Amino acid sequence: MEAEANSGSPEDSWAFIQRPGEGCRTVPLAGHVGFDSLPDQLVNKSVSQGFCFNILCVGETGLGKSTLMDTLFNTKFEGEPATHTQPGVQLRSNTYDLQESNVGLKLTIVSTVGFGDQINKEDSYKPIMEFIDAQFEAYLQEELKIRRVLHTYHDSRIHACLYFIAPTGHSLKSLDLVTMKKLDSKVNIIPIIAKSDAISKSELTKFKIKITSELVSNGVQIYQFPTDDESVAEINGTMNAHLPFAVIGSTEELKIGNKMMKARQYPWGTVQVENEAHCDFVKLREMLIRINMEDLREQTHSRHYELYRRCKLEEMGFKDTDPDSKPFSLQETYEAKRNEFLGELQKKEEEMRQMFVQRVKEKEAELKEAEKELHEKFDRLKKLHQDEKKKLEDKKKSLDDEVNAFKQRKTAAELLQSQGSQAGGSQTLKRDKEKKKTRAEKSISDETYTTPGKHPMVPCAL
Repeated sequence: MEAEANSGSPEDSWAFIQRPGEGCRTVPLAGHVGFDSLPDQLVNKSVSQGFCFNILCVGETGLGKSTLMDTLFNTKFEGEPATHTQPGVQLRSNTYDLQESNVGLKLTIVSTVGFGDQINKEDSYKPIMEFIDAQFEAYLQEELKIRRVLHTYHDSRIHACLYFIAPTGHSLKSLDLVTMKKLDSKVNIIPIIAKSDAISKSELTKFKIKITSELVSNGVQIYQFPTDDESVAEINGTMNAHLPFAVIGSTEELKIGNKMMKARQYPWGTVQVENEAHCDFVKLREMLIRINMEDLREQTHSRHYELYRRCKLEEMGFKDTDPDSKPFSLQETYEAKRNEFLGELQKKEEEMRQMFVQRVKEKEAELKEAEKELHEKFDRLKKLHQDEKKKLEDKKKSLDDEVNAFKQRKTAAELLQSQGSQAGGSQTLKRDKEKKKTRAEKSISDETYTTPGKHPMVPCAL
């Protein structure tokens, strides 16, 4: 039979191999072995590594989210008070290292700053969903690494969402219903009525019934405390009937009787935080921290994170079985996705190449058209230049003719002027001679008249 099995295909040979866990038998032990110490080993290892717990507080500004966290963990967490002027919803995350006895807890508190403060509250839930998905994605990426360090990785996935409901006494707001409906598949929602001392006890009872009815009618899945464990089934079943918890937070301690207790002082009396007749704070602390903290962590990993992981892997093409309901090999899935990716890549490369060729042709046509326009423009400019040049040459010729004519006229004028100046000079000499002669004759005549002993000559009339 082994020869036949070995001679067949690898798929057929699997039929002769017994799978782990099949045909398991129970056998008695002849004596003590020691593996009954495994729970102690697990506890010691867990205590040495420490634990982490992440709480998301969702609610409108001013409902006492920070005060309740301080009251729950009996400390004062540092934080800036939020204002009502935020333009949008912002998530503020703070991580603290707490130590109780020999158990360490890395606590992360995420608060929604500005939730419900905007006029348009339509998209107020989106930043919260994106934050939760981002923590799931970070853990998934760590899981998919070749070298994983999950034992030292800080798990930031949200384990519990405390949804703070305003104590209106009437019904849930549409913002509350929409937000819880969007978040119920991503996180463990525990609804609580904040500042429950603002309404009377009868109004509070009716308000709880109204909230439960609206959650059921709108299909909102809130976290139910587990009842499959016999040790906590009774108390968890009882506490499920008390949801939503009506809580009060206070870090102020007042002396009541002979004890110092956390309480809120009012003119009409005192409200004790840890008095179950006054509020459900003790119930919330018991269910959230002391009994079901590990179940909240387990539900986050096995339910909400697995849902996110499955959806992401299905988007990537991974499946558990093929169309024939046979187990799907990761290697086969990888090869199929790789071939599909290469085919799509080749198709896109061909499309891009064709698009590139088309764009090159279009660009060449545009360049040819532009070149043609440039040649036409060059021809027009060349012709215009020639016309302008011809006009300038004609104008230059006419100007040269005018200059030559002007020079000729100038030469003629200078010639006439020189001739006139020569004629005027000879006449001037003649006149000068006549003037000299006249002056000489005159001087002689004067001498004749003035000589002594002689009679002056009387000129005769001519």
